[in-house]
Amino acid sequence: MMKEFDYAKAVEELEAIASKVEDPQTGIGDIDKYIRRSEELIAACRGYLRGAREKLEVMDNQ
Repeated sequence: MMKEFDYAKAVEELEAIASKVEDPQTGIGDIDKYIRRSEELIAACRGYLRGAREKLEVMDNQ
């Protein structure tokens, strides 16, 4: 069973990633890893928001 997507936690993780990437102590290899993870999170957030918008449109049309 797939775990339900938690938008708030994804945004929280993106904020943490942004702080790590901005930290001068973060190595270039880690930055690459953080960028890949942020791309995954952003794609998931967009999908979640798209689904929510579609649900609202269906409700508005009823």
